[in-house]
Parts: sequence; structure tokens; C-alpha cells
Amino acid sequence: MTAVMPGRQVAAAPLAPVTAALRGMFGTDDVPGLAPGLLVADEFGWSTASTLVDGTRLPEFLHSATLRWGGTPHACAALAWKSYSYWTALPVVLGWASARRVPLLDPADVLIHFEDHRPLLTMGLRRSTTVAVLPGDPLALSGLPEVRVVADEAELLRVLRASLLDAHLAPMIAAIQAEVRIGARTLLGSVASGIAHGILRAADGLPGSSVETIETLLGALDLADLVELVPGPAGEPTVQRRTCCLAFTLPKPKVCQGCCVRQP
Repeated sequence: MTAVMPGRQVAAAPLAPVTAALRGMFGTDDVPGLAPGLLVADEFGWSTASTLVDGTRLPEFLHSATLRWGGTPHACAALAWKSYSYWTALPVVLGWASARRVPLLDPADVLIHFEDHRPLLTMGLRRSTTVAVLPGDPLALSGLPEVRVVADEAELLRVLRASLLDAHLAPMIAAIQAEVRIGARTLLGSVASGIAHGILRAADGLPGSSVETIETLLGALDLADLVELVPGPAGEPTVQRRTCCLAFTLPKPKVCQGCCVRQP
């Protein structure tokens, strides 16, 4: 039998810390909203997220949201965005929090489809998706073309922001605003809330302080003013939003936990 070198095992699974964190969160690899294992082997039936950012498939995406929730166009767009930004940001923030290993989500490397009706859409990554790592990561010596080595943690956070926010989520917000009237602060509030909720839910499987992790990530993305961490019933940190996702305006109104809109 041919021995497999440890370095090759590490190189073979650049996103192993991310998938392990997801498994810890949900107890399964079959997570509605994400491709199993995150990476898509067969791209037939998938489109790139570029088709949302450039507006090609965005009307279809927003129409699906209207059919699902039956609210006003801007409220349904806000909820569609809440779902999309949560699942898109989750692998990025879990990669950073678990192992300082950050998949860079260029819209051309993010794959989507609308075939599974449990979530609004399903998101996966191309196998060629670049992963940014620190010099001390075993991947840094792997020689893999999809690995990008950055100088230090400060640069890793800058790269995370440039990929997730500047090159992906911000242009998609602009595309949504070309379709419906909705403020960027409302949409960015869902990004901040989704990141905070994701880290808190995964906290048991992540190293370090979840509060500090959230503060670091939101600070790097300039989103820290959109949510506040407050003590829950047992003193645990919970997320208090400073913007609303507009779920309370639906035909069947919903006030989410931590919403800035209080129930009567």
C-alpha cells in the first residue's frame, strides 16, 4: 500500500475546518442552503452568483421570494437577501474563526441553484475557489494553485472584506436596489446579524471567545454599528439588531428574535 503523506491529506481538504464547523452547527452534512461538503463536483444545473450580481437571474430570485412570502416586493427582497447573505457569509466567517482559512467568494466561484424548495436557494463553491491562509498554515506549503498565502491576520481580514463585501455582497446590494426600493443599511444589517448569529451558533466548536470573534469580523467589515450583543435570559450573548429585515410586514407577520421592532 502506498503511504499518504500528511501534507497531502491537509492539501486535499482545504475547507475541512469549515465543513467540520458546519457539521458541528447542524449535526449533518446535508444542510438546506449549502451543497454537501460545500464544493460542487458536477456544475450541471448550477449558475454562478455573477448572474445575480449582474442582474441576469436576480428577477427570478426575487420573484421566488415573493411567491414564498407573499409580501411587498421590498420586504420579500429583504428576506431573500437575509437568506442569501447568511449562507454566503457563513463559510467565510467559519473558516476565519475556526482555522484562519478563508474561502474567497468571488461571484464567479460561487454556484447557486433553485431546485431544492426547502431553502430559497442552494449555494456551493467551485473546486477552484481560492482559499487565503496564513504563512503558518500547512496549506501554505502545499503548492496548490487555489491557495493564497497572506502576510498576517490583518491582511487576512482585509482580503476577507475585499472578497466577501466589496466584490460580492456590495455589488449585489446595488443590483437589488436597481430592482426594488430598499436601503443599503437594512440589507447590511442582515449581513451583520447573520454573521453574529452564525458565530454564536457554532461557538461550541470554535476556538476563542465568540464575542471577540464577532467584534473582530464586524469591525473588519465596518458593520459593528448594525447589531449589539446583549445578555440573554441565562446571561449568554444574544444578537440585538438595529435594523429590521421587514418580516413584520408580511401577510403573516413575524418579529424575529432580537429585532429592533418590539411586539406590542
